[in-house]
Amino acid sequence: MSEMIFGRNTIVESIKQNRKIEKVYTISNNKDIISLSEKYGIAYEIVNKDFINSKVTGNHQGVLAYVKEYEYFKLNDIVSDKEDSLIVMLDCFEDPHNLGAVIRTGETAGVDGIIIPKRRAAGVNSTVTKVAAGAVEHMNIARVNNINEAIRYLKENDVWVCGTDIDTNKYHYNQDLTGSIAIVIGSEGFGMSKLVKENCDFLVKIPMKGKITSLNASVSAGIVVYEAVRQRNINK
Repeated sequence: MSEMIFGRNTIVESIKQNRKIEKVYTISNNKDIISLSEKYGIAYEIVNKDFINSKVTGNHQGVLAYVKEYEYFKLNDIVSDKEDSLIVMLDCFEDPHNLGAVIRTGETAGVDGIIIPKRRAAGVNSTVTKVAAGAVEHMNIARVNNINEAIRYLKENDVWVCGTDIDTNKYHYNQDLTGSIAIVIGSEGFGMSKLVKENCDFLVKIPMKGKITSLNASVSAGIVVYEAVRQRNINK
């Protein structure tokens, strides 16, 4: 099956990473897209903006492409022999914009992989790919049948599992986040499920100083992930 992706950065990275692209449709102004398509032998067609507007809602930047749908990694592809693996696990993210934002943040932070569930959660689609701005092509994303079984697999492979929850006592910057660790972020509306929370090795929270007591889920992921990065840089 094929799916549509759009946006210049998204398509440039897809071409450079040799994703299987069926055809590119672009306005004439996108000289870099045309040049790359020719360089990599990818079929393309120059169209007017109205054609792309009829296919895409959103900021498409005058280019779209049809590609082979995203091929997910296996869980054991993400769990490596590194002594300081950094993994992000998402417990039922339903908003593709949030998933795309986490993928983009994770890639810039050097995250080794992202784990998402198959059911009741967003998968990698055109919106996710656009929001991630090309990061999908550089991130190992595994889609699992059961998050709790994935947690057990991580623990069996010496990966600590850190959950995020407002009702715990420890702030994220007071917890040791070095070594091999998976950071679990709960869904946008409900947080982590009860069983996922119970299966975590420990829980952390982000301090809330204002009158609003919750953060966007992708923002929470970025804060905790970059605290882990900060701690690792200190210990080098």
